[in-house]
Amino acid sequence: MEDCVFCKIIRGEIPSTKLYEDDDMVIVKDIAPQAPVHLLLLPKEHYANIVEMSDAQAQTLARCLKKLSAMVDELGLSGGFRLVSNKGADACQSVEHLHIHILGGAQLADKMA
Repeated sequence: MEDCVFCKIIRGEIPSTKLYEDDDMVIVKDIAPQAPVHLLLLPKEHYANIVEMSDAQAQTLARCLKKLSAMVDELGLSGGFRLVSNKGADACQSVEHLHIHILGGAQLADKMA
């Protein structure tokens, strides 16, 4: 999508701190971290959210999550992490491009606000 901020990050049109990239995804540091380690997993294919993804996109997302699981040490997540994907206005989804927040680096609150 031409106007999507995450698509622009993926294409390199907006600067970001990329920690990983392959054919399916990019992992970048979040610009407004909510935890000591706050990363975004951005699938390269644009679709708005988890509800809109196709079966093929779900398989790609599964590959991305599996790759993430192999990178926990190098990403500073060996003590544990939380994955969050927002969908829609009620969940405060601010960018309509599926993305997974990866939060860790310290013990997180045991309750979601």
